[in-house]
Order: sequence, then structure tokens, then C-alpha cells
Amino acid sequence: MEAYYVIALLLISVVMFATEKISVDIVTLMLLVALVLGGVLTPKEAFSGFSDEIIILLGSIFVIGAVMRDTGVLDLLGRSLTRALGTKITPLTGGMMGGVSLISAFMNNTTVTAMLLGPVMGLARQIGVSNSRLLMPLAFASIMGGTCTLIGTSTNVAVSGYMEKVGLGAVGMFELTPIGVLLVVAGTLTMLLVGLRWLPDRAGEGVEAAPLRQYLAEVVILQGSPLIGQEIHRSDFSVLGFQVLKIVRLGMEVEATPHERIEAGDLVLVAGIVEDLIKIKKIEGLDILEDLSLRGAGFDLDGAGIAEVVLTPKSSLVGTTLRESNFRQRSGLSVLAIHRGAQVVTKHPGDVSLLAGDVLLIQGSLERMRTSEENGEVVILTKHDHNSKAQAKGLLILAAFALAVLVGSAGWAPISIALLSVAIIAVLTKSISLDSVYENIDWRLLILIGGMTAFGQAMGNSGAAQLLASAITESLGGLGPHAVLAGFCLLTVLLTQPMSNAAAALVTLPVALQTAVQMGVNARPFAIGVMLSASISMLTPFEPSCILVYGPGKYRFADFLKIGGIITLVLIGLIIWLVPVWWPLK
Repeated sequence: MEAYYVIALLLISVVMFATEKISVDIVTLMLLVALVLGGVLTPKEAFSGFSDEIIILLGSIFVIGAVMRDTGVLDLLGRSLTRALGTKITPLTGGMMGGVSLISAFMNNTTVTAMLLGPVMGLARQIGVSNSRLLMPLAFASIMGGTCTLIGTSTNVAVSGYMEKVGLGAVGMFELTPIGVLLVVAGTLTMLLVGLRWLPDRAGEGVEAAPLRQYLAEVVILQGSPLIGQEIHRSDFSVLGFQVLKIVRLGMEVEATPHERIEAGDLVLVAGIVEDLIKIKKIEGLDILEDLSLRGAGFDLDGAGIAEVVLTPKSSLVGTTLRESNFRQRSGLSVLAIHRGAQVVTKHPGDVSLLAGDVLLIQGSLERMRTSEENGEVVILTKHDHNSKAQAKGLLILAAFALAVLVGSAGWAPISIALLSVAIIAVLTKSISLDSVYENIDWRLLILIGGMTAFGQAMGNSGAAQLLASAITESLGGLGPHAVLAGFCLLTVLLTQPMSNAAAALVTLPVALQTAVQMGVNARPFAIGVMLSASISMLTPFEPSCILVYGPGKYRFADFLKIGGIITLVLIGLIIWLVPVWWPLK
């Protein structure tokens, strides 16, 4: 009876994970409560997953990733990558995907995609192609790169922890590398030979159509400004490359004709690139209206950072204006300027009805920016407040991270301790604040992994895993263990569509391992097959890395189904073929 109770809980959990009506961490905790109250697990067993070293390892990776991002090291790597590439689309795409995969082998793929989004869009602009030609390869490369090492994705870490718990032994740091590299090569070649022909070219449909990322901002002409008396077409605005769209003088709109002279107190609506807007903040006699307003309200802007962020489809700002949403009051952030691709917006920024994919130039504390990102409101593209001192600290932590990987891989110290040491060094050197440490750890994912690890034990304790394994063995066993392994790999890929990758892997894993035991074959290839299959699904834009490029690339659902589908089929075929070669079934 317990087995059917656990299977029922599994089905309910899968539906709740898929719909996300309730947060995945809350669903996981509810599941643990139900298992304890049902007598399937003791409280000690239910919470044993949270004491696993995998939790420490993942937490350390989150902290190190935050340092790399916030100190500008990932920006630096991204710029170096884009500078090193040529201008021909095929070799450029191949080189970009190879470089992104290498970075993503050691960093969270969503973070890598977010940090390289801006540089790659700039690269597309430089070579004269639409964003849609490069952003999907960027997202796919970051996903595939995660298959190359143990720490490439949280899914790998979670599955490795479960394998160690059930006596299969943890996955080595570079145990996955041979097959992971082959997957990256195969996926990249498929993109170059097939995907590039199918990638849409949507120039003129949004962000990618603009030759430069032009922001709309309001600039106040202060008393004593050198611009006073200058004609618009010969003014310093023209020298800086700004387009003057409108002038508001004494509450009245004045047409911005070439010979109109600028007066003190004028509110000038301009369009310009972000670097020049930042320069305005430092020019005597000029100020951005939002800054002036904040200073008048007593805000100290000296410690404020500036970042470019893109609105997500789920953002509460979509469909409203900044004025209506009270964005500044709710978030503690101010919007300096707005960018909307090729469309020229001439309204007051506070009165612009915002759309998904709009890029905002925001100002405020890094912690508040991160909170808005974690809440799903925005995705940070690029920050513009990195100083050389912060970047030097970031490079120091990068070197320590590389050393920790070497130490852990050589077996000189447990990888969890090596990475935890780097996270501690980051805090001690003030590369990251203690508050930021706690803000950047994905507690929902840690709860999911800890709870689902315990659920795997419940599957075994209750006999649910054995029951499901028997059903699968009876239906597919006659075709041989390769067919059964293929079935689990395909099932995992399908489950990653409605569920997170880690959840899909941890739901499938106990049944797969029990099936291997019943068939009398080596269980390790089943675990590795499930692990890799959970990390290569690109069928839909629901993967976080794909969501990031969906708006800026102006993609459609069918684009992912077509291009991501063919790459996923190639990769899953390789996994089914190669996993039993590297990890024999007998």
C-alpha cells in the first residue's frame, strides 16, 4: 500500500512542478511532510538530504558565480571572446559556441547566458546581422557546456550526490568530460550545418534592428551649462552623438528644429547609447532628470550602480508605465532611460507602456537589482559600475577557483571543501558582501535537491521504485537493456519540459537504478544517462537560458521546436549510443 501512496505523491508532485502554481521548494517541503505523516520516512530520513556535502558544494558555486558576475570578470571574458572572433557567420558562430561551452563547463549556464547576452548582441550589431542569428546558438552552447564537468550544472551535482548516497560512488570532476565534449562538438556541428539555415533573420522586428542600443532619456539643462545658447544641430548633444527628440520649456513642448537654441531649465528628450548617457552624469551643467529628482528627495547616489536590464515576459511591469507601477517606490531602483529597438519612443519615459523585451537603464544598489532579477521582473544584461579594484579581486577569485578545481580533481582535498574555501576567501577579501552571499544562493534549488534526494529514499523504502521498475522491465525488458536505457533517457528529456532539469532527473533516477538492478546490469550507465539527458533538452524555450534570449532574439516557439528539436535528437542519440560504451552495462 505504501508503494501506491508514494507513486500517487510522485504524480501529484510532477503536476505541481509542471504548473508551478506553488513554488517548487514549497511543493518539495509539502512532499516531505506527507512522507513523514504517511510513515514512509522518519524525520531524520526526510531531512538527511539537507546535510549532504552536495548542498555545500552547490552553495559555494553560487557564491563564486556571483563574484565572477558582479566584479565584471564574466563581462571581461565575454568581451575577450567577442573580440577574438571573426566576422564570417559560420566560423564566428562555431567559435562563439566553443568558447561559451568552455565557460559554461565551470559556471551556471543561466549566468553565462545572461552575462554574454549584451556582448553577443553587440557582436551581431558589429557584423551587421540580426540578434536572432546568434542568440539561440549562445543559449544552446551554454546548456551543452554544462555536460562537460561535474560542476557544469546543478543537475550533475544533484545526481552525483544521489549516486554516492546509494553506493554507486560520486561522479568525478572530469568523468563526464569525454562524452560532454563530444556532445558539444556534435551539437555545434548540427547548429552550423543545419541550424544556421533554419535560424530566423528577424531584422526590423525589435531590439536587433537598431544599429546601436539607443536609450531614451530626459536631460535637464542646469544654470551655467555650456549648452545654453547653442543651436541643436551644432550643440554638444550632436558632438556626443545624441539625437534630440523634444524639448520641454516652462511646461510647453518646443519643436526640436536644427536651429532651435537651448535655454537654461530646458528638459531635453534625447536618444543615445549607454556610454554617452553615463558621461552626461559627469558633465558639469547637465543632469539626467531622474538623478535630479532623487537628489532633491535626499537620496545619496554616490554608491549607486548602473545596469542594463531586460524585462521578462512575466514581469509585473509589462503592460504598465513606470509611473503607474510605482517602480521606484516598490523596487528601490530608478530608471534612467528606456530602449526599444528600432521603434522611436518620444513619450516621457515614465509614461511609456512597457513591453517584454524592453531594455531599461536602471540605477540603484546591486542587492536591489539582484532581488528584482530573482523575482523574475528583469534579467541583468550588463553592469557599468565595475572598477579596476573590483575586477582585480574577481580575477583573484577566478584564479582561486581554477586552483580549487585542480585540487579537487587531483583528490588532494574534497571538491566541496576546495570550493567552500574559495567562497570563504571571496568573503574575507570583500569580493562579495555577506548579504550578497545569502541573496545569491538559490535556496529553492537547494531545498528541491535536498528534498528530492530524500524522496528517492522513500521510493526505495516503500517499494515504489521496485514496482515501477518491474512495470518498465516487463514492457521494455524483452528488447534488452539498451532499449530500457533509451526509454529512461527519452522520458527524462520529456519531463524536463514541464519540470526543472534537476527535478526531472531526481524523479526518474530511483526508478532507473532499480530497473537496472532487476535486469542484472550495471546501474551506473543508467544514472549517467539520466543525468546527461536532463541537461540537453532544447525542445522549448522554457529552459532559463532560452528564456533569456527569447525576447531579444524575437524568436517564436516553433523556432526552438524545430532547431532545438533536431539538436536534442542528435544529442540524445549520442547519449544512448555512447554511455554504454564509456560505462558498460555488463
